[in-house]
Amino acid sequence: MKKTFFRKLILFKITLSWLVVISGSAESANLSDMQLINMARDEGVVFLMRHALAPGMGDPQNFDVNDCKTQRLLSEEGRIQARLVGEKFRQSGLKSARVKSSQWCRCKETARLLNLGVVEEIQFLNSFFDTPEREGPQTTALRKWLFHQASSSGLILVTHQVNITALTGVVPSSGELVVIRLKKPYAIEVVGTIDAKN
Repeated sequence: MKKTFFRKLILFKITLSWLVVISGSAESANLSDMQLINMARDEGVVFLMRHALAPGMGDPQNFDVNDCKTQRLLSEEGRIQARLVGEKFRQSGLKSARVKSSQWCRCKETARLLNLGVVEEIQFLNSFFDTPEREGPQTTALRKWLFHQASSSGLILVTHQVNITALTGVVPSSGELVVIRLKKPYAIEVVGTIDAKN
């Protein structure tokens, strides 16, 4: 009886936290790509970008984070996607941003091709697709780090689908950006998404 009660309580808490994380106003859901990009100047707005198109799923068995030859890499279409996203930011008048990346080569190349500034690698942006036990610790580390950045603007994180979904509940396509707003005390609002193909 007690176990059933606690399971229901945990499920309720998880459901409630998802609602807080993924809820956004109806107004924000209708914002254009340019309106969303213009929000880069606002404090507490962060762009979570899934790396551009890199055909395949997961990583090869001989994967080595320090050797790009052992990894899935961007296709030419993926490189075009990344350049187009960077161009969208420049068209809005934003010439530079704080760009952070997973250590995976497809993320680092995506980040560099945005051409919006020096790219800094951050370990907790790395994929946990093949190590699902890392989801909790990495997502917690990312949330904590994000809320230390809440007073800054122009922040783009290039990472992986699993990382973005764990944080926001949104499943982005290759090259897509999920725009979030950090809200006190510790909530994340999904403001909208930007499709790399448009």
